[in-house]
Amino acid sequence: MSKDVSAGSAGSTTLGQLALGLTLLAFGIGATGVVDNVAAADASAVATWVGGVALFIAGLLAFRDRDTGTGTAFAGLGAFWFTWGTAVGEVRSAEAAGLFALLWALLALSLTAGAARGSLVQGAYGLLAVAMALTGIGALADSGGLGEAGGWVAVAAGLASWYGATAVLADLPTFEGRAAGRGVTATG
Repeated sequence: MSKDVSAGSAGSTTLGQLALGLTLLAFGIGATGVVDNVAAADASAVATWVGGVALFIAGLLAFRDRDTGTGTAFAGLGAFWFTWGTAVGEVRSAEAAGLFALLWALLALSLTAGAARGSLVQGAYGLLAVAMALTGIGALADSGGLGEAGGWVAVAAGLASWYGATAVLADLPTFEGRAAGRGVTATG
């Protein structure tokens, strides 16, 4: 690998953004119903192990490097993904599922407020907040259309997160006025 990604905060940030992006893509594509016989619940293994465990570990690594913002984001999102991924298939009410998604939206809203202004990661967290709000309201209102719309917004959030991490690895533009290159994290 020709790109130097350190084991420190830049490495854990890149790993976390990739884990978040891929998990959001899997969840969102399933929620949209765009692929026959694939539902959001089919993303439970990805959510548990990539979005849950890998993201939580990336958060712990960020905390180790004294990056509390990234550590809080990744550990919190990892816990939510792990909880969702392990609960798929359990019998629960639509109201409980809707409430869970709305609580998740609140976490994402807090992360959006704390992210670097105008960064790809702020955009990804903001889109995640909208996706979970739509998903939660859709569950509470028994509206498949809102759930599908939430899936499309989750796909957009996943693409933003995935691209931010890829930009670091490949020295691509971050749309913040510079290439991501060495020493610049996916958070900008």
